[in-house]
Amino acid sequence: MTPEHASTRPLDMRRVLVLEDSQEDAEAIERAVSRTHPHLRLEFTSQGEGLVDRLLAAPEVPGIVLLDLNMPGMSGFAVLKSLRARPELADMTVVVFTSSTAPAEVDACYAAGADSYIYKPVNFDLFRTVLKGALDYWQQNKGQSAGPSSPSVK
Repeated sequence: MTPEHASTRPLDMRRVLVLEDSQEDAEAIERAVSRTHPHLRLEFTSQGEGLVDRLLAAPEVPGIVLLDLNMPGMSGFAVLKSLRARPELADMTVVVFTSSTAPAEVDACYAAGADSYIYKPVNFDLFRTVLKGALDYWQQNKGQSAGPSSPSVK
């Protein structure tokens, strides 16, 4: 199928795909989301290689992707670019959730198509609050306006 004939994949806003290589951070994300959004189903992967092909083969895709930038092998930034290169995946919300605060990295992620860029706080209460805010925002806004032109939050 050529890009001009590609259709977007149906979204499941109850699913969140988490790309995270740190077991400690993955556990913190799971703990935080289970407390604030127990209805969401988290799917974890620690590698970006082959992800786009798996998503394209699926009958529907997670509505939100939480993406760590610092990953072994294919970097989170490369995953972001490969996701945004596929029009079939354009409606997925990509939230970069990382430990980097470098302004150039933030700008590059937004330029590559990230919907949000969020710094991972070290304090768990703040971590949970920040994650809850991002998930609430995108779940509410996807219901009103699905598409790549949704507003970004920093």
